[in-house]
Amino acid sequence: MSTIQNQKVTLTEKIGYGLGDCSANLVFQMMMIYQTKFYTDIFGLEGAIAGTVMLVARIVDAFVDPTVGILSDRTNSRWGKYRPWVLWTALPFMVFYVLAFYNPGIEDKGLVALYATISYTLLMTMYSFNNTPYSSLGGVMSADIKERTSITSIRFIFSTIAQFVVQGLTLPLVSKFSDGGDKAHGWLCTISLFAIIGFIFLVTVFFSAKERITPPAGQKNNTRQDIKDVLSSLPWRAMFVLTLFVFITLAMWGSAMNYYFENYVDAGALYAFLDKLGLVATEAQDSIGYSILNAFGLIVSSPDKAYEVGFGVFNMLGALVQFFGVILLSEYLANKYGKKQTFIVCLTLTAIFTAMFYFPAKDNIGFMFVLNFLKSLAYAPTVPLLWAMIADVADHSEYVHYRRATGFVFAGVVFALKAGLGVGGAILGFLLSGFGYISGAGIAQSDSAIHGIILSSSLIPAATFFVGVIALFFYPITKKYNEKMQAELAERRSKNDY
Repeated sequence: MSTIQNQKVTLTEKIGYGLGDCSANLVFQMMMIYQTKFYTDIFGLEGAIAGTVMLVARIVDAFVDPTVGILSDRTNSRWGKYRPWVLWTALPFMVFYVLAFYNPGIEDKGLVALYATISYTLLMTMYSFNNTPYSSLGGVMSADIKERTSITSIRFIFSTIAQFVVQGLTLPLVSKFSDGGDKAHGWLCTISLFAIIGFIFLVTVFFSAKERITPPAGQKNNTRQDIKDVLSSLPWRAMFVLTLFVFITLAMWGSAMNYYFENYVDAGALYAFLDKLGLVATEAQDSIGYSILNAFGLIVSSPDKAYEVGFGVFNMLGALVQFFGVILLSEYLANKYGKKQTFIVCLTLTAIFTAMFYFPAKDNIGFMFVLNFLKSLAYAPTVPLLWAMIADVADHSEYVHYRRATGFVFAGVVFALKAGLGVGGAILGFLLSGFGYISGAGIAQSDSAIHGIILSSSLIPAATFFVGVIALFFYPITKKYNEKMQAELAERRSKNDY
């Protein structure tokens, strides 16, 4: 393996790399929070059918994701193994993003479901071809433990910015762009705007990041051995289960809270809460700040419009808390206590605060926002640690087997991420149908449907979070073990015959 003369990564390179996760999250956050609701309320699909659409794509992913990992590991170019894929897939990735949220005006629900399945599957396929190499790139930029944590921390600062924008501004922008109440047009304009930004950021990654870790010079391509090494790895299996259930939970909870705010939260109480924040339209206001908020659709004019802005503000609070939590807590806690211990404690607290969303009365808006603050603060330190721990898994495989298959290691976890996204959305869709949710925007729901929405926003996602906590106890790479492993790997890589 080539000697790494300098494992330090410049701040400019870290920022350039981080923009790629901002781009990915302009897509991912949209799918996590709005995909199910888009299918039920814009496409008019039954919840169970919407869930089935998402599950079909997972079948394709089972073949696509390992293929991407194998292809990227075997790519050899003057730009490296992983960087070229980020550039090559940037445009098609964003085109399929727009198509997945485009309503072609098809009347037949069977054809609508078919269109949704094809467009969603194509988007998920291109997500793999872009995000697996992108994630793998982060694992070969440096072997320094602290640098790796720093890279992922900055990366997830940018992902949190995307979370803030998508979760907070999507519905207000859709409303703003909906000429004459045409929601489909509003969605198309909003997604197209995000897609253009995402494309620019992905191109920036290609010109910013550098690959510094390469496989051992004598390593031969052996797909069967790579598969055997990865699947037999206990740390990889633990991370696979953790990632799967964390993203099942995030997809379920994020989408469910959308329904929670529209169907459970009292519109009058939410309107009064927004009035206290200065987000209610008044004739007297003509300040620059008010004009900016109004331009982004963050000014509400009546209680029946409070849902869009209220849910946006709720999400922006969570994103801001998470943003500062990543900056101030993640790297500090990981360096002091280790990634594993930090993840266990923080994910446990996250599950507890998630479960507590079962208790607020529909007009107790303040309680809901406090819970969101606490949940976001607890979850924040885990955000960058997930990918830093997966990079450690790739090192562990090299440490044990004297072979490196970074792309394949990350491909399996990206599959778990996308499977969690689809399964979480599918579970919510099936729950909505089971509790009697009626598809369509603005339809009054039964008490049974409301109760199902509350359960899907609290106790059920809390339970799936706890499965992730259990998986972490099987993850063997502690802080002490990682330091020993990295020291030995550095010694090996310094030798000319390695």
